[in-house]
Amino acid sequence: MNVSNSPDSPDSPNPTPSRIVIASRESRLALWQAEHIQSRLSELYPRCRLEILGMTTRGDQILDRPLSQIGGKGLFIKELEVAMQEGHADLAVHSLKDVPMEMPEGFSLTAIIRRENPCDAFVSNTYGGIDALPAGAVVGTSSLRREAILRASYPNLRIEPLRGNLDTRLRKLDEGQFDAIILAAAGLIRLGLKERIRAILSPEQSLPAPGQGALGIEVLSDRADAIAALAPLNDAETAHCVRAERAFSRALGGSCQVPLGGYAVLENGVLRLRGFVGSSDGQQMVRGEMSGEPADDESIGQGLAQQLRDRGANAILASLTTNR
Repeated sequence: MNVSNSPDSPDSPNPTPSRIVIASRESRLALWQAEHIQSRLSELYPRCRLEILGMTTRGDQILDRPLSQIGGKGLFIKELEVAMQEGHADLAVHSLKDVPMEMPEGFSLTAIIRRENPCDAFVSNTYGGIDALPAGAVVGTSSLRREAILRASYPNLRIEPLRGNLDTRLRKLDEGQFDAIILAAAGLIRLGLKERIRAILSPEQSLPAPGQGALGIEVLSDRADAIAALAPLNDAETAHCVRAERAFSRALGGSCQVPLGGYAVLENGVLRLRGFVGSSDGQQMVRGEMSGEPADDESIGQGLAQQLRDRGANAILASLTTNR
């Protein structure tokens, strides 16, 4: 990121960047996300040259195994981080549900963008909702969280792994490989595919993943210029909610190997966080809730994690480790 000493307007508190390079995966959804941030930055800095560096990550290349078996969510962002370290890019845009709970040393999430619909979506060409599925219907999902929820509530369904980008998953459904698939509603909405959603699963039906529906911008921690330039994009309400969710997940060792949900809302000045951790077969599930001041977001997340541990989550987490 090159920085000019002349602001775009007299009221601008920060120097104007003259060039910003955004690293992005090359899937259609990832590019939409990068282009969205490109557009937002263009509004802030109209004289800035904004470029997108498209990249293919290991997570995009390995599609024949569940993500939980090949190294987890970090496979989708490592190459983007290397590009930033080597000076080829200034920032990367991520769907926050895909960002590991522990950021690598030297990197930070500097801005969290206002959330889209955080819920899971039921997608099917035949059935209008999850309760309409007959026994033995095949449901595809890439998420251990969704799998645990489905197995707990709908034990007569067949849950099968579903990998690939959004278009690939929809194609597999259309080819008849699945009777239904469960996806994040936000991705479908962002790509103009809202009509594919047959039903939105409420948080009571399927508690979202931490960060679901929100975008985060990652930069090198020592890039004060990038952090300052991106600050106006941060949405405080979404950031408080996501920080609580991620702190909750982090305190429970949340990863692709842990079926865990965490979802916070901020209403009337109170932050309310709900969470669960379960076994992958859905037979064990520990749930809880905690509320507090938005400024205490991470403490609320840590507190809820301890509440679940006190209720038996440790035994579930230990069994998950043993079975890996």
